[in-house]
Amino acid sequence: MGFQTEFNSVCKFKKEQELYELLEYGRGKMLKEGLRVYPTGQKVIAYSPDNKAVAIVKITACVSEINFNGEEVTSVELQLVRQLTEQEAAVQTALAHEMFFGDVETV
Repeated sequence: MGFQTEFNSVCKFKKEQELYELLEYGRGKMLKEGLRVYPTGQKVIAYSPDNKAVAIVKITACVSEINFNGEEVTSVELQLVRQLTEQEAAVQTALAHEMFFGDVETV
């Protein structure tokens, strides 16, 4: 058991519904497997489940726990700062593919 640190300015959603709620209501929650530390107060780029940059979000809370099923989970609360323009999204997506997701895309 240990904490994984998420300091690389990446907030990747695994579920479309979580991303939809963030974009629709301006606030959202993301549930991740494992114990992770997300830097509260930091602004990061949010990515869709298909690794596309979509918005700038602010991390407002991060709680890591072992739930009643014995699973290690981290709940992250987010606030939408703004959605990215089409050009910003393309550049951030290409950059993230090279830096974080392991493949290179052209802009």
